Amino acid sequence: MKKIAIICMLLLAGKVASAQTMTAKYTADWERAKAYTKEYLDAMPEDGYALKPTPEIRSFAAQMDHLGDANYAFISAASGKAKPGESLEKRADQSKAAVTKGVMDSYDFVLAALKGMTDADLGKDVKVFGMDMKAGTAFEKAFEHQTHHRGQTTPYIRMKGATPPKEKLF
Repeated sequence: MKKIAIICMLLLAGKVASAQTMTAKYTADWERAKAYTKEYLDAMPEDGYALKPTPEIRSFAAQMDHLGDANYAFISAASGKAKPGESLEKRADQSKAAVTKGVMDSYDFVLAALKGMTDADLGKDVKVFGMDMKAGTAFEKAFEHQTHHRGQTTPYIRMKGATPPKEKLF
């Protein structure tokens, strides 16, 4: 019986030692997403930032700004950290440089929030857009949202004759 207990303890210790924390996993995913989004921002020529494939949808710049605004909104609610006051999408300067800086800053906000949290913090109850959820769920929904809007910009890049970045799953 003593041997079985020792074997179980060693197996458990090995499992715990090799386990990746959720905050570390989320951080790695968000760092990859930031790099991938930067590739999208870089791929679009400067004159494509104002491109609206049809009048009723957002321009490329507005799509990316929306992505950044949502990063701030989700993660501010999840972490309790105050987001910057100005909406990226409502700024007058929608140049490639301004949009790129604003969106990259939103990823830095996400990453700083994650690096200041523990796995236990991810299990805390928060309210996001009036809905109750766990902080970790808010990070997951934010990740899903930014992936969705980044993907929506692929046709914009192609319409300008540029090549969108290759998939970056790992």
